Amino acid sequence: MSNRTVAAVESPSRKLWRAFSSDWIALGGLIVLCMLLLAAIFAPWLVPQNPYDLAQLDILDGRLPPWSRSFDDKMLYWLGTDDQGRDMYSAIIYGMRISLGVGLVSTLGALVIGMTLGLTAAYLGGKTDSVIMRIVDIQLSFPTILIALILLAVFGQGLSKIIIALITVQWAYYARTVRSAALVEMGKEYIEAARCLDLSHRRIIFAHLLPNCMAPLIVVAAMQIAAAIALEATLSFLGLGLPITEPSLGLLISNGYAYLMSGKYWISFFPGLALLIMIVSINLVADRLRDILNPRLQK
Repeated sequence: MSNRTVAAVESPSRKLWRAFSSDWIALGGLIVLCMLLLAAIFAPWLVPQNPYDLAQLDILDGRLPPWSRSFDDKMLYWLGTDDQGRDMYSAIIYGMRISLGVGLVSTLGALVIGMTLGLTAAYLGGKTDSVIMRIVDIQLSFPTILIALILLAVFGQGLSKIIIALITVQWAYYARTVRSAALVEMGKEYIEAARCLDLSHRRIIFAHLLPNCMAPLIVVAAMQIAAAIALEATLSFLGLGLPITEPSLGLLISNGYAYLMSGKYWISFFPGLALLIMIVSINLVADRLRDILNPRLQK
Protein backbone atom coordinates (compact mmCIF):
# COMPACT_ATOMS: atom_id res chain seq x y z
CA MET A 1 0.00 0.00 0.00
CA SER A 2 1.42 3.38 -0.98
CA ASN A 3 2.03 6.21 1.46
CA ARG A 4 -0.72 8.22 -0.20
CA THR A 5 -3.24 5.42 0.41
CA VAL A 6 -2.14 5.08 4.05
CA ALA A 7 -2.55 8.83 4.57
CA ALA A 8 -6.01 8.67 3.02
CA VAL A 9 -7.26 6.00 5.45
CA GLU A 10 -5.47 7.41 8.51
CA SER A 11 -7.86 8.27 11.33
CA PRO A 12 -8.17 11.94 12.39
CA SER A 13 -6.90 11.21 15.90
CA ARG A 14 -3.82 9.40 14.57
CA LYS A 15 -3.19 12.20 12.09
CA LEU A 16 -3.47 14.76 14.90
CA TRP A 17 -1.04 12.82 17.08
CA ARG A 18 1.45 12.43 14.23
CA ALA A 19 1.37 16.17 13.58
CA PHE A 20 1.65 16.97 17.28
CA SER A 21 4.52 14.57 17.99
CA SER A 22 6.57 16.03 15.15
CA ASP A 23 7.29 19.06 17.36
CA TRP A 24 9.67 17.91 20.10
CA ILE A 25 9.17 21.03 22.21
CA ALA A 26 5.40 20.56 22.33
CA LEU A 27 5.84 16.84 22.94
CA GLY A 28 8.13 17.61 25.87
CA GLY A 29 5.50 19.98 27.25
CA LEU A 30 2.86 17.25 26.96
CA ILE A 31 5.08 14.75 28.78
CA VAL A 32 5.75 17.22 31.61
CA LEU A 33 2.04 18.06 31.82
CA CYS A 34 1.10 14.36 32.03
CA MET A 35 3.66 13.87 34.79
CA LEU A 36 2.20 16.78 36.75
CA LEU A 37 -1.33 15.43 36.31
CA LEU A 38 -0.31 11.98 37.50
CA ALA A 39 1.52 13.46 40.48
CA ALA A 40 -1.55 15.50 41.40
CA ILE A 41 -3.90 12.52 41.06
CA PHE A 42 -1.74 10.13 43.07
CA ALA A 43 -0.50 12.72 45.57
CA PRO A 44 -1.43 10.75 48.73
CA TRP A 45 0.80 7.86 47.57
CA LEU A 46 3.72 10.00 46.36
CA VAL A 47 4.39 12.32 49.28
CA PRO A 48 5.90 11.48 52.69
CA GLN A 49 3.27 13.40 54.67
CA ASN A 50 -0.11 15.06 54.39
CA PRO A 51 1.03 18.68 54.83
CA TYR A 52 -2.40 19.78 56.06
CA ASP A 53 -2.85 17.10 58.70
CA LEU A 54 -1.91 18.85 61.96
CA ALA A 55 -1.05 15.53 63.59
CA GLN A 56 1.82 15.05 61.13
CA LEU A 57 3.37 18.50 61.63
CA ASP A 58 5.98 19.64 64.13
CA ILE A 59 6.58 23.34 64.72
CA LEU A 60 10.21 22.51 65.58
CA ASP A 61 10.72 21.66 61.88
CA GLY A 62 9.63 25.14 60.76
CA ARG A 63 11.61 26.95 58.04
CA LEU A 64 14.23 24.24 57.54
CA PRO A 65 16.33 24.67 54.34
CA PRO A 66 16.31 22.05 51.55
CA TRP A 67 17.87 18.66 52.31
CA SER A 68 17.38 19.07 56.04
CA ARG A 69 16.29 16.28 58.34
CA SER A 70 13.39 16.54 60.74
CA PHE A 71 13.86 17.29 64.43
CA ASP A 72 13.36 13.61 65.32
CA ASP A 73 15.65 12.55 62.43
CA LYS A 74 12.91 10.41 60.85
CA MET A 75 12.29 12.39 57.67
CA LEU A 76 14.30 14.16 54.98
CA TYR A 77 12.84 17.41 53.64
CA TRP A 78 14.02 17.58 50.01
CA LEU A 79 12.71 21.10 49.42
CA GLY A 80 12.72 22.33 53.00
CA THR A 81 9.74 23.32 55.15
CA ASP A 82 7.56 26.37 55.65
CA ASP A 83 6.91 28.28 58.86
CA GLN A 84 4.47 25.60 60.10
CA GLY A 85 6.87 22.72 59.53
CA ARG A 86 5.14 21.47 56.39
CA ASP A 87 7.23 19.53 53.91
CA MET A 88 7.39 21.80 50.85
CA TYR A 89 7.55 18.88 48.42
CA SER A 90 4.33 17.44 49.86
CA ALA A 91 2.67 20.86 49.97
CA ILE A 92 3.52 21.54 46.31
CA ILE A 93 2.10 18.20 45.13
CA TYR A 94 -1.10 18.79 47.10
CA GLY A 95 -1.21 22.39 45.87
CA MET A 96 -1.02 21.22 42.26
CA ARG A 97 -4.14 19.12 42.83
CA ILE A 98 -6.11 22.23 43.75
CA SER A 99 -4.62 24.44 41.03
CA LEU A 100 -5.15 21.92 38.24
CA GLY A 101 -8.60 21.01 39.52
CA VAL A 102 -9.71 24.63 39.64
CA GLY A 103 -8.32 25.26 36.15
CA LEU A 104 -9.96 22.21 34.58
CA VAL A 105 -13.37 22.52 36.27
CA SER A 106 -13.70 26.26 35.67
CA THR A 107 -12.64 25.88 32.03
CA LEU A 108 -15.13 23.07 31.46
CA GLY A 109 -17.97 25.05 33.04
CA ALA A 110 -17.14 28.20 31.06
CA LEU A 111 -16.82 26.13 27.87
CA VAL A 112 -20.30 24.63 28.24
CA ILE A 113 -21.96 27.97 28.99
CA GLY A 114 -20.09 29.97 26.36
CA MET A 115 -20.46 27.27 23.70
CA THR A 116 -24.22 27.03 24.24
CA LEU A 117 -24.76 30.79 24.14
CA GLY A 118 -22.45 31.29 21.16
CA LEU A 119 -24.14 28.58 19.10
CA THR A 120 -27.57 29.92 20.03
CA ALA A 121 -26.59 33.46 18.99
CA ALA A 122 -25.20 32.34 15.63
CA TYR A 123 -28.09 29.99 14.83
CA LEU A 124 -31.02 32.19 15.84
CA GLY A 125 -29.48 35.54 14.90
CA GLY A 126 -31.55 38.71 15.10
CA LYS A 127 -32.33 40.13 18.53
CA THR A 128 -31.08 37.01 20.32
CA ASP A 129 -27.68 37.41 18.69
CA SER A 130 -27.59 41.13 19.48
CA VAL A 131 -28.47 40.68 23.16
CA ILE A 132 -25.99 37.87 23.77
CA MET A 133 -23.13 39.58 21.97
CA ARG A 134 -23.74 42.91 23.70
CA ILE A 135 -23.41 41.11 27.04
CA VAL A 136 -20.20 39.51 25.77
CA ASP A 137 -18.83 42.87 24.63
CA ILE A 138 -19.62 44.50 27.96
CA GLN A 139 -17.91 41.75 29.94
CA LEU A 140 -14.82 41.66 27.71
CA SER A 141 -14.43 45.42 28.09
CA PHE A 142 -13.48 44.95 31.77
CA PRO A 143 -10.24 43.29 32.99
CA THR A 144 -10.88 39.71 34.05
CA ILE A 145 -9.05 40.09 37.34
CA LEU A 146 -11.21 43.11 38.24
CA ILE A 147 -14.43 41.11 37.71
CA ALA A 148 -13.01 38.19 39.70
CA LEU A 149 -11.99 40.50 42.56
CA ILE A 150 -15.48 42.00 42.74
CA LEU A 151 -17.17 38.59 42.71
CA LEU A 152 -14.91 37.16 45.42
CA ALA A 153 -15.37 40.29 47.52
CA VAL A 154 -19.12 39.59 47.39
CA PHE A 155 -19.05 35.78 47.68
CA GLY A 156 -16.07 35.38 50.01
CA GLN A 157 -13.36 32.73 49.97
CA GLY A 158 -13.87 29.08 49.07
CA LEU A 159 -13.13 26.52 46.39
CA SER A 160 -16.62 26.53 44.88
CA LYS A 161 -16.76 30.33 44.95
CA ILE A 162 -13.50 30.85 43.08
CA ILE A 163 -14.61 28.29 40.47
CA ILE A 164 -17.85 30.25 39.96
CA ALA A 165 -15.86 33.47 39.67
CA LEU A 166 -13.51 31.96 37.07
CA ILE A 167 -16.42 30.56 35.06
CA THR A 168 -18.03 34.00 35.07
CA VAL A 169 -14.93 35.74 33.70
CA GLN A 170 -14.15 33.05 31.08
CA TRP A 171 -17.41 32.11 29.34
CA ALA A 172 -17.45 35.19 27.10
CA TYR A 173 -14.26 34.07 25.29
CA TYR A 174 -15.90 30.81 24.26
CA ALA A 175 -19.15 32.50 23.25
CA ARG A 176 -17.37 34.89 20.88
CA THR A 177 -15.10 32.15 19.47
CA VAL A 178 -17.85 29.62 18.77
CA ARG A 179 -20.18 32.29 17.34
CA SER A 180 -17.53 33.36 14.82
CA ALA A 181 -16.93 29.75 13.76
CA ALA A 182 -20.65 28.97 13.64
CA LEU A 183 -21.45 31.97 11.43
CA VAL A 184 -19.02 30.59 8.84
CA GLU A 185 -20.68 27.17 8.98
CA MET A 186 -24.22 28.56 8.81
CA GLY A 187 -23.81 29.46 5.15
CA LYS A 188 -22.75 25.97 4.08
CA GLU A 189 -24.84 23.40 2.26
CA TYR A 190 -25.12 20.79 5.00
CA ILE A 191 -26.89 23.24 7.31
CA GLU A 192 -29.36 24.13 4.55
CA ALA A 193 -29.89 20.43 3.89
CA ALA A 194 -30.57 19.77 7.58
CA ARG A 195 -33.14 22.56 7.62
CA CYS A 196 -34.79 21.22 4.49
CA LEU A 197 -35.12 17.84 6.20
CA ASP A 198 -37.04 19.63 8.97
CA LEU A 199 -34.66 18.51 11.70
CA SER A 200 -35.12 20.00 15.16
CA HIS A 201 -33.12 23.08 16.10
CA ARG A 202 -31.37 21.18 18.90
CA ARG A 203 -30.26 18.42 16.54
CA ILE A 204 -28.97 20.88 13.94
CA ILE A 205 -27.04 22.87 16.54
CA PHE A 206 -25.47 20.04 18.54
CA ALA A 207 -25.27 17.21 15.98
CA HIS A 208 -24.30 19.16 12.86
CA LEU A 209 -23.10 22.67 13.74
CA LEU A 210 -21.14 22.02 16.95
CA PRO A 211 -18.78 19.27 15.64
CA ASN A 212 -17.55 21.61 12.91
CA CYS A 213 -16.81 24.37 15.45
CA MET A 214 -14.80 22.24 17.88
CA ALA A 215 -11.32 23.00 16.52
CA PRO A 216 -11.14 26.65 17.71
CA LEU A 217 -12.89 25.72 20.95
CA ILE A 218 -10.23 23.12 21.77
CA VAL A 219 -7.48 25.67 21.23
CA VAL A 220 -9.17 28.37 23.33
CA ALA A 221 -9.94 25.85 26.10
CA ALA A 222 -6.32 24.69 26.25
CA MET A 223 -5.09 28.26 26.56
CA GLN A 224 -7.75 29.23 29.11
CA ILE A 225 -6.74 26.39 31.45
CA ALA A 226 -3.37 28.06 31.90
CA ALA A 227 -5.04 31.47 32.24
CA ALA A 228 -7.45 30.14 34.88
CA ILE A 229 -4.61 28.57 36.90
CA ALA A 230 -2.62 31.82 36.75
CA LEU A 231 -5.65 33.91 37.75
CA GLU A 232 -6.47 31.61 40.66
CA ALA A 233 -2.86 31.78 41.84
CA THR A 234 -2.96 35.58 41.66
CA LEU A 235 -6.19 35.79 43.65
CA SER A 236 -4.92 33.34 46.27
CA PHE A 237 -1.66 35.28 46.54
CA LEU A 238 -3.69 38.42 47.24
CA GLY A 239 -5.61 36.58 49.96
CA LEU A 240 -8.95 36.57 48.10
CA GLY A 241 -8.89 33.11 46.59
CA LEU A 242 -8.68 29.89 48.56
CA PRO A 243 -8.54 29.67 52.36
CA ILE A 244 -5.53 28.20 54.15
CA THR A 245 -7.37 24.86 54.55
CA GLU A 246 -7.59 24.43 50.74
CA PRO A 247 -4.05 25.18 49.56
CA SER A 248 -3.01 26.03 46.03
CA LEU A 249 0.32 27.03 44.55
CA GLY A 250 -0.60 30.71 44.74
CA LEU A 251 -1.32 30.44 48.44
CA LEU A 252 1.97 28.61 49.03
CA ILE A 253 3.84 31.43 47.28
CA SER A 254 2.00 33.97 49.41
CA ASN A 255 2.89 32.11 52.63
CA GLY A 256 6.60 32.41 51.90
CA TYR A 257 6.59 35.97 50.61
CA ALA A 258 7.15 37.44 54.08
CA TYR A 259 10.32 35.36 54.53
CA LEU A 260 12.05 36.24 51.26
CA MET A 261 14.00 39.14 52.74
CA SER A 262 15.27 36.92 55.56
CA GLY A 263 16.81 34.41 53.15
CA LYS A 264 14.07 31.75 53.40
CA TYR A 265 13.68 31.73 49.62
CA TRP A 266 12.57 28.09 49.26
CA ILE A 267 9.13 28.66 50.80
CA SER A 268 8.07 30.77 47.79
CA PHE A 269 10.62 29.76 45.16
CA PHE A 270 9.72 26.09 44.72
CA PRO A 271 5.92 26.61 44.54
CA GLY A 272 6.56 29.45 42.07
CA LEU A 273 8.78 27.19 39.98
CA ALA A 274 6.12 24.46 39.97
CA LEU A 275 3.49 27.00 38.88
CA LEU A 276 5.77 28.28 36.10
CA ILE A 277 6.49 24.77 34.78
CA MET A 278 2.77 23.91 34.82
CA ILE A 279 1.70 27.03 32.91
CA VAL A 280 4.54 26.80 30.38
CA SER A 281 3.80 23.13 29.62
CA ILE A 282 0.09 23.87 29.11
CA ASN A 283 0.90 26.79 26.81
CA LEU A 284 3.31 24.68 24.75
CA VAL A 285 0.60 22.08 24.18
CA ALA A 286 -1.99 24.78 23.40
CA ASP A 287 0.30 26.55 20.92
CA ARG A 288 0.96 23.32 19.04
CA LEU A 289 -2.76 22.51 18.91
CA ARG A 290 -3.41 26.00 17.54
CA ASP A 291 -0.81 25.49 14.80
CA ILE A 292 -2.31 22.12 13.83
CA LEU A 293 -6.03 22.98 13.99
CA ASN A 294 -5.75 26.41 12.32
CA PRO A 295 -5.24 25.87 8.56
CA ARG A 296 -3.91 29.41 8.14
CA LEU A 297 -0.93 28.60 10.38
CA GLN A 298 -0.03 25.35 8.61
CA LYS A 299 2.87 25.39 6.20
